Order: sequence, then C-alpha cells, then structure tokens
Amino acid sequence: MIAPGATLGLLGGGQLGRMFTVAARTLGYRVTVLDPDPLSPAAEFATGHLNTAYTHPVSLAELAQTCAAVTTEFENAPAEALLTLAEKTLVRPSGDAVAIAQDRSREKAFIASHGLPVGPWADVREEADFEPALARVKLPAILKTARFGYDGKGQAQVAAPADLARVFAEWKRAPCVLEERLALDREISVILARAADGEIAVFPVAENRHAHGILDLTIAPARIPESLSSEAAELASRLARALDYVGVLAVEMFVVGGRLLVNEIAPRPHNSGHYTIDACRTSQFEQQVRVLCGLPLGDPTLHTPAVMVNLLGDIWAAGEPRWEAVLRHAGAHLHLYGKREARPARKMGHVTICEATLERALEVAIDIRRDLGIAD
Repeated sequence: MIAPGATLGLLGGGQLGRMFTVAARTLGYRVTVLDPDPLSPAAEFATGHLNTAYTHPVSLAELAQTCAAVTTEFENAPAEALLTLAEKTLVRPSGDAVAIAQDRSREKAFIASHGLPVGPWADVREEADFEPALARVKLPAILKTARFGYDGKGQAQVAAPADLARVFAEWKRAPCVLEERLALDREISVILARAADGEIAVFPVAENRHAHGILDLTIAPARIPESLSSEAAELASRLARALDYVGVLAVEMFVVGGRLLVNEIAPRPHNSGHYTIDACRTSQFEQQVRVLCGLPLGDPTLHTPAVMVNLLGDIWAAGEPRWEAVLRHAGAHLHLYGKREARPARKMGHVTICEATLERALEVAIDIRRDLGIAD
C-alpha cells in the first residue's frame, strides 16, 4: 500500500487529470503532472508540473525517480512512455492495456476474440480492403480513424461506396475501421475499478446522449431493465479481467433491439462518470487513486439519482455564462475546468443535478440547459 504523503505521477493534465489531482490531494498525496500545456488544468492543483512532451526522457526519468506510482488521464498518452516508466516504478493501468484501447482495430479484435458481443465492423487499411469491408458492413456506416479519434473527431458518415473512397483519400489513407450504423435503443456506459488482486467495484450503469459526437447528457441510473444493467456490468467485468486491467475502466455499449453490444473502451475515468463525484459514495477519481495506491476499493453505490450536463465552449459565445441559472438550483453542482480559452465544442465544465427522483433531476437539467442556451 502506498500511504498518503507519497507523490503520484500523472501523464496528462486535462480535466480528468484535474479531478484526479483534486481527489489525490484531498487524500493527502502529492501529485506531479507531466503535460506539455503550460496552462494545464490539472497542474493548477498539482504540487509539481513537468512542462514537456510526454516522451521527454528527462521528465520520464524524474517521474520514475520521484513518484511512488504513475497513472494516466487519457488513452492517447504514449504507451511507450508508460512502458518505460514501468521499468522503474509502479504504473497502473499498464502500457499494454492502454495500447489496445488506443487502436480501434486492436480494440475491436480484442473484444470479439474474448467472445463479447460487438457490432459489424471491418478494417480499412488500403483500397483493396474496400470491397471485403463493404461485404461485411452494411451501409449506411461510419468510418473512423483507428487512432487519435475522440469526441466525434476522426469520424465520417459513409452512405455509399464512393463516400468510403473519398474520405479514405482525404484522410491520406490512415488506417481506419468501418462500423455499421445501428438503430440504437440506448447508449450506455459502465465504469468500474479493478484492483491488483482482481477485486472489481462497478458503478451504476449510466445512460448517455451524444450530440455531434460529443457526450451531451448522462443519466444515472440508466433507464433500462435491471437484468440488462446486470448483464452490462458482467460484460465490462469480463473485459477488465481479459485485459488483466488494474485501474478505472470505462466500457461504452449500445443497446440494439434489447441486446447489448460493446462499442469501445477507455482506460481511465470517463466523462459519463462525472456524476459519481456528487451522486456516489466514492467518485471514479477517488477510486482511481485507491487502485493506484493499493488501497481498499471504495463503495460505488449511488446515493441519489443524477443527471450530468456537459458545458461546451459554445455557451461562452456571448461572454461568461449566467452561472446563477445553475446555482439557483439547490441540487445542482457546478464543475468548471479552469480552461482559459472557450472554443466551440471544447469541454469547459459540467453540471450534475442530484434530486430525490430521476424525473425531477431531468426537469432541472432541462431548465438549466434552457437558461444557459444549450440547444437540444
């Protein structure tokens, strides 16, 4: 067990890192952030900031020497950096697990190889792959870059074979995955923590709504049958065990015709788990600290229904938003990420509404969205 007072390392300094850092500092740990952004949101709360590239050898050496353990806050952290750090200090999750999540092709193949349900998909690495891919995946479909895609980036609609050829050329023949566009009943996510001894704690299954490829709204608990929630938790747990995963893991799933399909994984806390800060006995970020340090897992129980609303840079277009529209609601909790520049589609913060009933939380969420000018 790594006791409070020790220094923890964090690869990445965005909002997820900021919330991890707050949780770690609250528990009494020191945190060193490695991030090339001089205005890193996480660094504001950290005790140290290595302001270099993630692969900078001197910074990696310092992290390894001064930190009792190191984690990451985003899946595109260079897996080789995590593997290098693991030679000299404790790293959770492992670079090998992160590497699988970094590549959609490897991720899909891994999920399918372990017998977990996944929608129709095919690799597209060269023009010769077009015909077999279209034989496996019905149109309309979505073409996604195999790497570095998030929040709708690196995705394009494919309605006809000509679209596939055009987009692939526009993306300079970058390796891609073609996925069938499915008629979804629901989008859900399961966030869990898995300890080094194999113990797993699963947060309540959440229901998600996206707009333009970016998470817009999270509802917890998800409005699905209890049997489906239990199945989703079990599928996510099987996936964590297959990865030999140690850390906090998010598994996004589709509900299609009453059946579950695994969509993708994130080897870190997740936007759809932000509700846990205010609505659960233990947040996903405290859980991340606990797993990293070998502490007993916290209780993930939901103590109140919750709705989480993402706040994107769009609502800053006319100046600072009217925060009284949020704060006048006693059950609303405002979280701003400290980012200096508000840009369209940039995640700037979120609001979690905790109420006695889910119906009431949704009503308040609608009021807040309207008052802040968030379009439905």
